[in-house]
Amino acid sequence: MTNEDRTNRRMRVGRKPKKDRAKFRYTVNLNEEENRRFLLMLSKSGMTNVSRFINHALFGKEIKVVKIDKATMDYYIRLTNFYHQFQAIGNNYNQVVKAIYHNFGEKAASVLLAKVVRATAELIVVSKQIIALTKEYEQKWLKKQTKELL
Repeated sequence: MTNEDRTNRRMRVGRKPKKDRAKFRYTVNLNEEENRRFLLMLSKSGMTNVSRFINHALFGKEIKVVKIDKATMDYYIRLTNFYHQFQAIGNNYNQVVKAIYHNFGEKAASVLLAKVVRATAELIVVSKQIIALTKEYEQKWLKKQTKELL
């Protein structure tokens, strides 16, 4: 067996080489202010790879900036918690209606159901107010923030 046959048979280990490997490197010197601005831009972009960030910035590729607004997050969390409570009320509503039908006569059930219907109407009014407040919040604050990012 020749030496060439052995090398062709031998299994290659490690990572496969890239077709178009990046092999050119450049250095850039920044002063304090430029470095601070660079690090701020890097952190706003959310990228962790500095080389990839510089590459995107140089060649006009899209750089995504993620800005987290604490107030918006708090509002969203509270709205989500409220939604879960609203679902729980709906489940309880179904259980109450079933219990009324099974445990009471027709007259008593209609009186009790009338009270439940009134409470439900109040709940609907509150939910409509919440929807209106949410839409107002989105129009005033969320759209304003997206304009600032552009």
